Amino acid sequence: MEIKLTTSEIRTILQGCQYTLQLVGSSKDYRRVQSSEHFSTSNNVVLNDAFNVLEEIVDAIDQVEQLNQQGESSHGAGN
Repeated sequence: MEIKLTTSEIRTILQGCQYTLQLVGSSKDYRRVQSSEHFSTSNNVVLNDAFNVLEEIVDAIDQVEQLNQQGESSHGAGN
């Protein structure tokens, strides 16, 4: 089953995930856990890394959308 989402919906979902990660990262309990000497991930990633990845993805989506709009504008200019 394929889920159909618009680019705007995808961007909104990803930004919502970023907001959720910010909420979790700002919680005292999470900061306590992450600062523990026993906290470890296989790639040494932390929650902020996930936030940054989502930000890069949203930025890439925005760039593609801008290029697509510019392309549509230039094609429409000749008509």
